[in-house]
Amino acid sequence: MAFKNRKKNYPLYETTHFKHFREMVENVAERYPDRYAISYRKRPSDKQPSHYTYREGKEYVRDLATEFISMGMCDQKVALIGEASPEWVFSYFALMAMGAITVPIDKELPAADIASILNTAETPFVVFSKVAEAKITEIKESVPSLQSFVEFGDSTADYAQSLADVRARGAEKFAAGDNSYYDYEIDPDKLSSIVFTSGTTGKGKGVMLSVANICSDMEQGMYNFDITPKTMCVLPPHHTFGSTVNFVGHYAQGCEIYISGGLRYIMNELKEYQPTHLVLVPLFVETFYKRILATAEKQGKLGLLKKMMKVSGALLKVGIDLRATLFKSVLSNFGGKLQMIICGGAALNQEIIDFFEGMGVVILNGYGITECAPLISCNRNEYRKKGSVGLPIIGGHVKILDPDENGEGEISYKGPNVMMGYYKNEEATREVFTEDGYFRTGDYGKVEMEGDDQWIYITGRLKNLIIFSNGKNVYPEEIETDIQGVYGVGEVVVYAGESKSDPSKEVIVAEIYPDAEALERHGITDAQTYFEGAIKKINEKNVSYKHVGKVKLRAEEFPKNTSRKITRFAIDKSID
Repeated sequence: MAFKNRKKNYPLYETTHFKHFREMVENVAERYPDRYAISYRKRPSDKQPSHYTYREGKEYVRDLATEFISMGMCDQKVALIGEASPEWVFSYFALMAMGAITVPIDKELPAADIASILNTAETPFVVFSKVAEAKITEIKESVPSLQSFVEFGDSTADYAQSLADVRARGAEKFAAGDNSYYDYEIDPDKLSSIVFTSGTTGKGKGVMLSVANICSDMEQGMYNFDITPKTMCVLPPHHTFGSTVNFVGHYAQGCEIYISGGLRYIMNELKEYQPTHLVLVPLFVETFYKRILATAEKQGKLGLLKKMMKVSGALLKVGIDLRATLFKSVLSNFGGKLQMIICGGAALNQEIIDFFEGMGVVILNGYGITECAPLISCNRNEYRKKGSVGLPIIGGHVKILDPDENGEGEISYKGPNVMMGYYKNEEATREVFTEDGYFRTGDYGKVEMEGDDQWIYITGRLKNLIIFSNGKNVYPEEIETDIQGVYGVGEVVVYAGESKSDPSKEVIVAEIYPDAEALERHGITDAQTYFEGAIKKINEKNVSYKHVGKVKLRAEEFPKNTSRKITRFAIDKSID
């Protein structure tokens, strides 16, 4: 695929039209019955992956849904807890296709937190994988609403039935003439999923989504992408970026989805499976970037790599593209066929985007939030702007609230993918909607118009905003982006330090988790002095109120949720 960056008159791509999940599953099975839909390994040690075709996926969903209806799950809340797997995907599709209200839950949450969500949602049914069995066993007596349990695989819990048995009963019923699945009248606008946000800044809320929210997000969003034939899922399924974009969006388009066996297997899986594009959060891309540089440095080829980048860039300007040849050895680590990465969930340094594009891998930086199911905007394959998170999806519109003299303010959004509200929290729902129906994202940024196109630029998260007593506002993400460019920085979080002895003391803190191996390679033994010197140079480029006053080093990675976002609220911000 040859990538260009067109400026205007860039046509929309073909997309798949579907109003609900049953239509999606049936349509794609009719179009691509024998194409692989889901590929995976039953066990990491398996030499060859297993597969489900789109025809088999349709039958799996139909059989499950038939029995789920018989079990009384229509219009009932059903918790879904487990790792990404065919069982998770097909259970989710079946539940969404027969009128249940899914409650996807992070399998990594402590048992007490899972119980809290189940009690808040008053969930009578739970479908879970083996990895969650011990937690379910521990909490089931403390959740009075629970009535029925279904476990992926062969259940070892005497209170649960296996998903395989559920499917088998559904298949028997369908073969005997039970047509309840196809007869069920789907209302796309009713509550269909409650997604409890991951809460990087505190306790999450239950986001209420309809089938229409999710399906419209992907139907309208996929107009913008030229999806390649093969992708690999590394994202957690309980989060909308994983469930909606990776699974719904790609399944509907007939893309083969390989489900990764976990973080420890990713690099080997990339080489073997050879995906043509990936859907990632920035932390993965940043890790890949640092690994490439570290490997080149260890091999004494970092200087050569940088020279090749310059040569490649010069050739591209005159229409000669040799990236696949020049960077073949680097790209082979990703399977050798990777063409693009769709990236969202947090800010991504433009330098990293340019680096990958310099090697022939285009990064489509996008923007989404759970309350919008999640996709709001994205750059397009051949229509991109540096520093922007792209254009709103078809049918979506952005408005900047209370813009300052630079046009920056809170980003608000209106579109068919916006949530129904927060579960059992009318006050919080009212707070996030404007009088004219726009959803307040809580992100700060601006919009630049090009004709009718709205290019969105994000400055930072309002909840992370540092507000000083003199009225100056600082968005830590801006400073973090600069510090991420310092050699040897593994991770960094910028925040307002809290002095217990002097509450009036105001200081910006840069807390850094160093890349110890990188520092060792360069013979840097005094990390504190080194980083203080580097940040002093950054301070010299910034206005005084954005100066970092304290550099704090940490010995371990920052705490993260399973979406690989740093949980800022869990960081100790004391400075004395």
